[in-house]
Amino acid sequence: MKNKKISKILIGTNNQGKLREITNLLPKNIKIYSTKNFNLKSPRETGKTFKSNALIKAKFFSQKTNLVCLSDDSGLEIDLLKKKPGIYSARWGGKGSDFNKAMQRVYKELDRKDKEWREKKISARFICALVIYWPNRKKIYSVGKISGKISKTKKGRNGFGYDPIFIPNGYKKTFAEMNKSYKYKIDHRARAFKKIKRFF
Repeated sequence: MKNKKISKILIGTNNQGKLREITNLLPKNIKIYSTKNFNLKSPRETGKTFKSNALIKAKFFSQKTNLVCLSDDSGLEIDLLKKKPGIYSARWGGKGSDFNKAMQRVYKELDRKDKEWREKKISARFICALVIYWPNRKKIYSVGKISGKISKTKKGRNGFGYDPIFIPNGYKKTFAEMNKSYKYKIDHRARAFKKIKRFF
């Protein structure tokens, strides 16, 4: 049976940066709703993986609105920090998910691990899990990854989250220094979206 294309969707996030990026990836003819349209707060993310947290959000928002929902859970893994912050990426910014605080914490933890880390290549990757959840409980997962390294200092004003400290492999600029529309085409979210594009 051929999949019926999705014509309207709820983007299940209260993160404005993610909302912008996902909206940008979706075809222009799709009717997009945000959690703000329904005054919905996010559920508690109790999963142990990006995938399970994305599912918690997609299922919660879909059941609250009876709409097909696309949710994302994503974060930064740093090898020297044993893949932290990982699924706790937003939580490293404290209660209000302040990413300046989160990035300061990354630098503090790296200093603690290795005072000379700025002289080395500190490998890291961004991971994004996307889940589409239908009101009939059907669900589709996809995961996208992009590898790179941690920048010695914060650079750039574009993007959001940890973008100012992540330099993808093959580039000299951080995500936050790149033109937004270019970054949207190459990042972990774009890679995850390519795998589920056929549903739209």
